[in-house]
Amino acid sequence: MAYVESFSDDERQKLAPYFTNLDSPVFALRNLPEVVKGAMFARYSRSAKSLRRLFLDEFLDQVDSGTAQKAVGLKRADELYTRVFDEYGDDSVAQLGGAHIACEGASNILTKILEWGRLMAYLEQSTRYIPYNSRAGGVWRYHVPEELESEPRLKTAYVGTLDATFDVYARWIEPMEVYYRRRFPRDTADPEVVYKRTIRAKALDTLRGLLPAATQSNVGLFGTGQAFEALLLRMRMHPLAEARAYAEMMLGELRQIIPSFLKRVDRPERGGAWSDYLRRTQDATAKLAGHLVMPTGVETPAEVSLTDFDPDGETKVVAAALYSSTNLSDRQLLEVARAMTRKQREEVLRTYVGERGNRRHKPGRAFERTTYRFDILTDYGAFRDLQRHRLLTLEWQGLTAQHGYATDEAIGEAGLEPEWHQTLQRCAGLFEDLRGAGLASAAPYAINMAYRLRFYMEMNAREAMHVTELRTSPQGHPSYRRVCQEMHRLIGEQAGHRAIAAAMRYVDHSDVDLERLAAERAAERKRGK
Repeated sequence: MAYVESFSDDERQKLAPYFTNLDSPVFALRNLPEVVKGAMFARYSRSAKSLRRLFLDEFLDQVDSGTAQKAVGLKRADELYTRVFDEYGDDSVAQLGGAHIACEGASNILTKILEWGRLMAYLEQSTRYIPYNSRAGGVWRYHVPEELESEPRLKTAYVGTLDATFDVYARWIEPMEVYYRRRFPRDTADPEVVYKRTIRAKALDTLRGLLPAATQSNVGLFGTGQAFEALLLRMRMHPLAEARAYAEMMLGELRQIIPSFLKRVDRPERGGAWSDYLRRTQDATAKLAGHLVMPTGVETPAEVSLTDFDPDGETKVVAAALYSSTNLSDRQLLEVARAMTRKQREEVLRTYVGERGNRRHKPGRAFERTTYRFDILTDYGAFRDLQRHRLLTLEWQGLTAQHGYATDEAIGEAGLEPEWHQTLQRCAGLFEDLRGAGLASAAPYAINMAYRLRFYMEMNAREAMHVTELRTSPQGHPSYRRVCQEMHRLIGEQAGHRAIAAAMRYVDHSDVDLERLAAERAAERKRGK
């Protein structure tokens, strides 16, 4: 069980009206204005505090003590929803109510399970702003899987290896900051506080590759009843005990907020049958893959490969751009677009895109007419950031040590390289020991974020614009900036969709030394105003 902060009697009295419990790592928010809940979750991602502590320290004085109200008409509403679900099967009703819930002390394996669905909003504690150099309750912040309870020898090895890993990480934060201060001296125009935050973020970015996937994080979720139902159905059949345990805790808390929408989750003939179906199909597919896919040498391609696209895609986007301005059929417009000269098609797209004042100005749905599929092999840390883009199709393979790991040149220049390699290789050895003992599902907890993971991202051109422009911004992490810069290049050069690539005018291909510096300068100016 994850560490849970304790509260004084006075604090518990203040917290009780607004949280479904005070003693579990999973809890829901209630009796709070929506703007307060949203602001709390926004602050949550960059704070080392638990959500309940954050509420006491920074938000309690903003809440009117008279806002806590008893639910009105709950019994009547519950009966209505039950009748709609059972008699009419109208699942869309479950989209009309939602809840905010926090999952604290979740491993980085679990955070990816929680964030798999498209129809929810997530905020996760950042490894860039939160250093993992303190011990909550006297222990480092990582998850010890329940699966190890039957293997005391392996559990001892697991705890010893991860303790040593966190010790190296914590011990090297200050030397990395010293290294970056020496490499990038402060501009006298920058306040010390801006420079200090920038250097800290750079050091944590460099060292996060040491953190294992077992590293715990806090996740805030907001979703409808339907979205939570889908999430819980997947979690209840998951092979990891951690996922199943959090599913049960979440179900209990959500039933205090939106009980009517979650009646089917643990009914054997409904949710039970759905979860069984998911488990059977996954197991059967994995078994069949073992028979049909012969072991061969694993290909190590470029970090980003464009594996599928439509050579005619740009022409189809031109036709789609004209659709709502004419009365012609889709087939007729495609013929018109194909008959145009290249310059005419470029003119259509330039006009359709218009003058974009910033990256949030997006063209219309015509850009959804063509898609790109990228096969990516990059470090797990970068994957964690890219996986949060949900309006696309993304799937990933198991986390292993098979593809090696990434090492920033600063690791060697700062003198950390011997310990870096030793730590990562020791964790890989633990992974192999766990897998050899039949604990394949729990073994990835031992793998560090520097290790590479293979995944694919398939998206239409409109979503590609969003992903590449956002994730190449100068304040982004170098790993995912590099991935998205290459995506943009491949769209223009390999796919030949140069006009579409040109429309993505806010993709930043520049090299940046201190990624957070410009953003911290801007934030300081706003604070000054």
